[in-house]
Amino acid sequence: MINMPNKFACDTSVIFNGLILNLIEDGELGEKPEVYISNVVVAEVEYRTNIQREIGFYGLNVLKELRKLHNENKVVLHISGKRPIRDEIKMAPGGELDALIRESALKINATLITADRIQGDVGVFEGLDVMYVKEKAFPRKIEPSSLRLLDFFDDTTMSVHLKQDLPPYAKKGSPGNWYLQKISEEPLTAKDIEDIAMEIIEMVREDERSFVEIEKFGAVVAQLREFRIVITRPPFSNVVEITAVHPLVNLTLSDYSIDARLHKRLEKAEGILVAGAPGAGKSTFSAALANFYLEQNKVVKTLESVRDLQVRPEITQYTKLEGSLENSADILLLVRPDYTIFDEVRVFEDFKIYSDFRLSGVGMVGVVHSSSAIDAIQRFIGRIELGMLPSIIDTIIFIEGGDISAVLTLKMTVKVPHGFRDKDLARPVVEVRDFKTDRLAYEIYSFGQDIVINPINPIGLKDSFKTKEHYKGRQITKDRKETRIELDVEIKKQKVILKANPEFASRNIVVFADDQEVFTGSLSRSSNITLSLSNKEGRKVLKEYDRNKKFYGILK
Repeated sequence: MINMPNKFACDTSVIFNGLILNLIEDGELGEKPEVYISNVVVAEVEYRTNIQREIGFYGLNVLKELRKLHNENKVVLHISGKRPIRDEIKMAPGGELDALIRESALKINATLITADRIQGDVGVFEGLDVMYVKEKAFPRKIEPSSLRLLDFFDDTTMSVHLKQDLPPYAKKGSPGNWYLQKISEEPLTAKDIEDIAMEIIEMVREDERSFVEIEKFGAVVAQLREFRIVITRPPFSNVVEITAVHPLVNLTLSDYSIDARLHKRLEKAEGILVAGAPGAGKSTFSAALANFYLEQNKVVKTLESVRDLQVRPEITQYTKLEGSLENSADILLLVRPDYTIFDEVRVFEDFKIYSDFRLSGVGMVGVVHSSSAIDAIQRFIGRIELGMLPSIIDTIIFIEGGDISAVLTLKMTVKVPHGFRDKDLARPVVEVRDFKTDRLAYEIYSFGQDIVINPINPIGLKDSFKTKEHYKGRQITKDRKETRIELDVEIKKQKVILKANPEFASRNIVVFADDQEVFTGSLSRSSNITLSLSNKEGRKVLKEYDRNKKFYGILK
């Protein structure tokens, strides 16, 4: 079949990705080509636009640009064929609309331009001349810096919030120390925000390092290089809104408050939870941890709902497979990673995936939204058996203000829970300890049909990991120059035991309950002081213990 020169029919694929404009601009179609757009293509673009899909708005802009090129006498534009009927639209997944496009191209004796391999191969079989164009084969010379969106950012901007009929706002500062600032007094019109949204989508679809992560009715989440952008429209939001988040810095573990002991713990820990409030810096720390494991010659992968972690190119970032993270997990296990960064663990299926991976022997770093370190553990309770908790989670790192605020470790033991007197009440107890001081912070155990989290020495949000001079149970107080030794109290049936860190074994100490001196004693070789409840000191310790006072010792 001999085609007329410069006569081309467009498939929907080259409209939705804008490649037809690149071909015309680069002269690939010759001088003043005849471009045929089937009514099937127009109907598909119109449908996607009507259901508020960003790809529809982008395709509509491409059609408008083609009309503009026609008016400028650069192409000859034709609209061909008939609009599809309802039954043909219903058969679209089976290729009915693609068949109509090929039929239209065959009738006008035009070369079919497509980026769809199946469409192209079937077209060749049917006797069509086909120009197969690889997606993104003709990237435009465009950089993100040319976008209007970036005019709202500066070096201190964490995120930008744009909303129709309102002035633009920016969140500036650093994690835990930010403020909201009005960028301009002039409100954004509907046209302003639509133009910005369209610029973003065009850039995302044409840039090889950018992609659309989620596209639903009234909402789209796009990753524009290091920018995570969310665009919402009615009916999901009352007006058009754009939120763009930009990481201020890429950090390494050396930038955090990590001593040699914690560094060694991170090398061996395999069930880590990184917890914190939104915007606290969890993802930044997780990315630093991923890069750290990569430097340890480990195979590292990420599993993310939105792939926005700033990790090195050697780390593959996975997202939902066919809309499900469970499908992704099935494939990820076959890849055999040493460590997987799971951002974020939120719904029941996520906790199940995290647990399955840990029990399969894969090192896991899970990112969890929580207001405190212990809340991160509470999110697992009820979703997994209590006895399996320390096997799945061994370290909780709480991030606050962009740095490590607290580190907890988990261990299973059998004991009489804190506050119980009868030995017959001994049961399996999960001990949650402050990693820095090795002090018992919480006990988790079953009581009847309930799971109890008993705060023994709870860690407050302001107990900053880096500002306290803790080391293995030692703390230097401001009002005393002596060494302060944290003491754990264990109540037995006829005695009370005060436990100190082993490095203070065989030392004489003065024991305090809060700021009140209780007695003077000597630590044994096992760094304990055992007192009978029949003597005065033992009864006094028990009395202060029942008042929830904190015990510590000062070296004599």
